Amino acid sequence: MTSERKEDYLKTIDKIISEKGYAQVKDISRSLEVGPSSVTGMLKKLTDEGYINYEKYGGVTLTQKGKETADETKEKYRTIKEFLTALGVSETVAEDDACKMEHVIAPDTYTKFLMFCEFSITEKGTNQMENFKKYCETGKTEKCTCGPKIQKL
Repeated sequence: MTSERKEDYLKTIDKIISEKGYAQVKDISRSLEVGPSSVTGMLKKLTDEGYINYEKYGGVTLTQKGKETADETKEKYRTIKEFLTALGVSETVAEDDACKMEHVIAPDTYTKFLMFCEFSITEKGTNQMENFKKYCETGKTEKCTCGPKIQKL
């Protein structure tokens, strides 16, 4: 299990590599707004744990394990952010909250979260997220016209 800080480093390294083709301490330092010595210390830990390949004064590359962790973290972030914005949360708040939530959500909870997202969009051809947004805006619910009516005895 990686820490929040390690996941942030891996995501940042992956982003820099995708933009520049390589990552260096100065790039990571600038992106994360931390000193080069802090970056070097974390790179040593990430190397020891098998997440990156790093040589002092050289570039940084992700191992398969590091790339998988970075991709999983980015996917959690993207999914949570999209969900929050679908609920009507502002883009700025959704980005901030998703960045925090991506690190602490338990795997089982995330699985249920994904299942709920799929269910809310596909259940009986309706988009429950859109109905929820309308409810947030108006305070009124859509009347359900599906299924049998329950008769009172």
